[in-house]
Amino acid sequence: MASVHPSLSRLRQDAAAIFQSGIDAVNAEAAISKACEIKNDQLHIQNAPFDLPAYANIYLIGAGKASADMAVALESLLGDRIAGGAITVKYAHTRPLKHIDLIEAGHPIPDDSGLKGAQRILEIADQANQSDLIICLLSGGGSALLPLPAESLTLSDKQAVIQTLLDCGATINEINALRKHISAIKGGRLASRVWPATLITLILSDVVGDKLDVIASGPTVPDPSTFSDCIKIIESYYLKNRIPESVLRHLELGASGGIEETPGADAEAFNRTFNYIVGSNITALDAARKTAENLGYHTLILSSMIQGETRDAARVHTAIAKEVRQTENPVAPPACLLSGGETTVTMKGDGLGGRNQEFALAAALDIRDETMMVILSGGTDGTDGPTDAAGAIVDGTSVQKAESKGLSPYTYLNNNDSYHFFNQTGELLTTGPTGTNVMDLRIVLVGGNVLDPQQ
Repeated sequence: MASVHPSLSRLRQDAAAIFQSGIDAVNAEAAISKACEIKNDQLHIQNAPFDLPAYANIYLIGAGKASADMAVALESLLGDRIAGGAITVKYAHTRPLKHIDLIEAGHPIPDDSGLKGAQRILEIADQANQSDLIICLLSGGGSALLPLPAESLTLSDKQAVIQTLLDCGATINEINALRKHISAIKGGRLASRVWPATLITLILSDVVGDKLDVIASGPTVPDPSTFSDCIKIIESYYLKNRIPESVLRHLELGASGGIEETPGADAEAFNRTFNYIVGSNITALDAARKTAENLGYHTLILSSMIQGETRDAARVHTAIAKEVRQTENPVAPPACLLSGGETTVTMKGDGLGGRNQEFALAAALDIRDETMMVILSGGTDGTDGPTDAAGAIVDGTSVQKAESKGLSPYTYLNNNDSYHFFNQTGELLTTGPTGTNVMDLRIVLVGGNVLDPQQ
């Protein structure tokens, strides 16, 4: 192999290739095919056998941005054994299906279509009996796509609560705790409705630490959170006067014992419920690492569990990148730093963007004038916030180029308007729906002499 000095364009190309390899490794259809197979009339899921002739009917239900891709794999595997089903996906995240009704609905703010989808899923759950098998497919976005309000609450109540929590920078764990306690289907309640049928849930994780009770707000697993926890979250963000009174009354009634808690681990439904994670963020990071190493980079996975305020996370990443440049710690250039997880954006402006675009804009300001440094931040599902971009890719010249066009990066950042900024600079990362969702991938490349794999 020959030693070459990569150009800035080469670094940008490599970052995109590394990102794509991570996406490919957690493709939802492939993940299901890898985890599931049929041998001797048994469905084996990660080596656990289920005797198919023992079930009178097999139904598929679920929700999430990648659930249609998951369903394609299950239909291919089970074929006419499937008696029917229904899954809810984000608008435009569809795949052709033969045996399963596909409902398109709103994300991240739920809508009436999502409500109808959740009602249809519960109809299937209620009609199943002890001799039936229900397979539930969950991926990122499942919380917003299963919006069935608890009794006495409305969809508009839920919409208002979720939007308020998103705007204040609440974590996904906190948001989902609230979702579970204002829902008739989340927080283990779907499993309770499926009982006494057997329930298998196949999960593509989009939460830090792969916590089953947090993914899609845990509709098929025991819920450790409580109504009292929800009130503490509301109080910690000073939201009592910003959420609907009906929601606050519902939570307070639950905390005082007036509403039954979400089912815990001792609920009988979980005796016939089985949950399997078939893909996660660390899987994507491992694949990205291998690609980066093949391209000649000294590679380090920082963490698959990055959380916190997006701008703070960006500053940490750029600080490490500068350390690599100056001291060759923790790795020497040419270096590839990888991280995953899900940060949050506290909305202070009225612009358009997402956590990955905001990360990239904050990082661009930190690395201005840095030579041979590229940073990519992208959502593995192909959509970042309420935009059509997955994220953005920047380098040490991005700020200067923007200013030459008359753009003020700080103004756009302060207005949370990273999308319109990058739309003008041409640095949006646009992939379209990817067929997966395992949180975000961030790639930091620090140039140096790279071994050319073509030589």
